[in-house]
Amino acid sequence: MNWVLFLLPAAALVVAAWTGGMETLSTATLAAAEGAVPLALGLVGVMALFLGLMKVAEKGGLLDATARVLSPLLLRLFPEVPPDHPAMGAMVMNVAANLLGLGNAATPFGIRAMEHLESLNPVKGTATNAQVLFLAINTASVTILPTSVIALRSGLGSANPAAVVAPTLIATLVSTGVAILSARLLQGGRSVPVAVGTSAPLWGLAATGLGLAGLIAALVAWGQTIGHWIIPSLVVALLGFGLWRRVAIYEAFVEGAREGFAVAVRIIPYLVAILVAVGMVRASGALALVLEPLGRVTQLVGVPAEAVMMAAMRSLSGSGSFGLLAEQMKNAAIGPDSFSGVLLGTIYGSSETTFYVIAVYFGAVGIRRIRHALACGLIADAAGLVAAVIACRVLIA
Repeated sequence: MNWVLFLLPAAALVVAAWTGGMETLSTATLAAAEGAVPLALGLVGVMALFLGLMKVAEKGGLLDATARVLSPLLLRLFPEVPPDHPAMGAMVMNVAANLLGLGNAATPFGIRAMEHLESLNPVKGTATNAQVLFLAINTASVTILPTSVIALRSGLGSANPAAVVAPTLIATLVSTGVAILSARLLQGGRSVPVAVGTSAPLWGLAATGLGLAGLIAALVAWGQTIGHWIIPSLVVALLGFGLWRRVAIYEAFVEGAREGFAVAVRIIPYLVAILVAVGMVRASGALALVLEPLGRVTQLVGVPAEAVMMAAMRSLSGSGSFGLLAEQMKNAAIGPDSFSGVLLGTIYGSSETTFYVIAVYFGAVGIRRIRHALACGLIADAAGLVAAVIACRVLIA
């Protein structure tokens, strides 16, 4: 991460000096630093809400029960983590939130999972294999319902706002598979044997798979309607579960919410570092300088230039990529229902802000040596781009 933090601003400085854009770069640098604090403070409410709900679920035993059902899969993905460790349940909640396109909910759950994984870390400050793999899965983030993209398409008058659901699911399944494979290949060293005699019966995993398949079918058919029900239903369901399990839900919620506030404040320095670096690259024109000629090359193999720009912007900036998506869809030459419009929405919905995720997740637990995490995230991003193009060619074109 040290080299990333140096190379991005250094490249921006060189390009700005060459193009005469030093005044713009100076303004953008300060603006990016100022913007990091409101962003972190904006996370306080969301962090408090979902970590409060997670504490209720944890005290009621829901996380442990879910982790036991999925233990045949989790033990193979994370053999370093004991099957009854609280990290398992937290990771399940994070993946479930990503599945439903609830990025705001996924972040607090992911940070809690990373904190639990850090408790098993023998070398503090250096990412473990489990932490790198978990982060790689998050940057790929299998998504059934890309809620923000569907909402944008609906607002722009799309005839079929949910057209991005199927290609997004395909693209994220591919990128997640690539993320897992790359994390395994790049981690080095011997693999840890999977614990035996501790996993739940395979019927539990099979039942979960069938339930997930049914959920996918329902979301593909009625995603636009169901999407508005998810968060309110999740709040009521988790609080209701806590009452059923005789948990003091008010006290538990406040305890978790208090932890959420502390985490949101703790990540501010890490957000300042990465947002300043990314903001400098964007403002200097260095990003466009690389991507415009690259887009002309990829166009020859069927990958539009705007898709390359969207994929790169998505890895760097969530707000920037959403703004770019809205701008392109409002363009009369593209629109929400054209092939390019669906493709751009699919790319946005099937990828994550890799640099932001690394800064937030690792920053929350004080990880400074990220090892191969960035490489895995960028490889997964590239795989997601290719899979999105192919899926849209097959399903849309």
